[in-house]
Amino acid sequence: MPLEAFAQSKSLTLGVELELQLINPHDYDLSPNAKNLLRLLEKKQHPGEIKPEITESMIEISTGICNTYGEVVEQLTEIRGVLKQSADKLDVMISGGGTHPFQQWSKQRIFDAPRFHYLSELYGYLSKQFTIFGQHVHIGCPGPDHALNLLHCLSRYIPHFIALSASSPFVQGINTGFNSARLNSVFAFPLSGRAPFALTWQDFEVYFDKMTRTGVVQGMKDFYWDIRPKPEFGTIEVRVMDTPLTIEKAAQIAAYIQALSRWLTIERPFVPQEDDYLVYTFNRFQACRFGLDGTYVEPGTGEHIPLRDHIKKTLRALENHAAELGSDRALSNLKEEMLARGNDAQWILQLHQEEHSLAEVVRRQAMLWHG
Repeated sequence: MPLEAFAQSKSLTLGVELELQLINPHDYDLSPNAKNLLRLLEKKQHPGEIKPEITESMIEISTGICNTYGEVVEQLTEIRGVLKQSADKLDVMISGGGTHPFQQWSKQRIFDAPRFHYLSELYGYLSKQFTIFGQHVHIGCPGPDHALNLLHCLSRYIPHFIALSASSPFVQGINTGFNSARLNSVFAFPLSGRAPFALTWQDFEVYFDKMTRTGVVQGMKDFYWDIRPKPEFGTIEVRVMDTPLTIEKAAQIAAYIQALSRWLTIERPFVPQEDDYLVYTFNRFQACRFGLDGTYVEPGTGEHIPLRDHIKKTLRALENHAAELGSDRALSNLKEEMLARGNDAQWILQLHQEEHSLAEVVRRQAMLWHG
C-alpha cells in the first residue's frame, strides 16, 4: 500500500484528542459502558468527535481544527458538557488520568469493531493491557518536509510533555514508582518509540515502502511512535502525554506544544541531528520515572540539567511566541502549577497518602474532570 500524499494544512493549527475513563460511581472501577454511552450521544450536537477505543471502558474525544488555545478550551468544554449529560443518564462518571489505579486488565472486554478485533488477535493480552489513557496533539504543517523537520526538533522536548502530563503512578493497585507508568505499556508494542531519522518526505516514503513490503505494517496507524506524521490531516501527532485530570490542563499542554512549534519554526534554534537520539531513551525514561524531578541531558552539549529547570528555561524562550498565539496566560498557569503542585501524578500520590483509598482517588479524579 503506497503512502498517501501529505494533505495541505494551515501551519500551527491544533487538534486535541483525549482518551477517557468510564467509571462506575458505586465502586469507582471501570465501567464497560462505551457502547451505551455512544448510542446516547449519536443525536447530540457537539464539535469534534466522540469515538470508541479498544476496550469497552474507554472513549476518545477530539476537537475539530483549532487555531488557538481559546478555541481548544471552548470545544473541549462543550464536548465535556454533552458527554456529562449522557453519562449521567447511564449513572456513569468520566475521568482523566493515564491509568485507572486499580482496574484489572484481564476483566476488560474488547470493543466490538473490526480494527479492535484485528488488534486483539494480533497482540493478544497486550490489547487488554492497552486500557490506558493518553492525550494526542496534532500540529498543522504547511508541507511534508516541514512536518518531518518539526517532528525531529520536537523530539528533544518529549521529556517535557511526559513530565508535565504524567498522571499514571498506579497500575492494578500498585504504586509503580513511575510518574507515567502508562508509557511502559506502550513500550511493549512493536514499532513504538522514535520515528526513523528522515528529513525529507521522499526519504520517508522509501522507508515506508520498505516496511510495507515486509508485511509488518499496512499503514501509518501501525506505527506507535512518540511523534508520527499524519499525512491525511497534514499534521504531526505528539502521542506521549498521559490524559491530564482536567480539560484545562490538556489545553495548556496543547498550547505549550503549539508555542514550542512556532519558536522552532521561526527562530530555528538548532538543526536536528541523528545524534540527538543518543540521549533520547535516557531522557524519556527519566521523565517517565521521576517526572519533573528527572534529569535532562542536553543533546547538543551533553550537559545534565534538572528537567524542571529545562522546562522553565524553555518557557522563557517561548514568551513572545505564546503572546503572539494568545496563549501566554495558559503557559503562565502551566508554569505556576508545575512550581506549586508539580504534576497530576504527584497530586494523585499525595491524595492517596492522605486518604489511603484508591477508590477515593478515582472519585476525586472524576470530580476534577467534571469541573
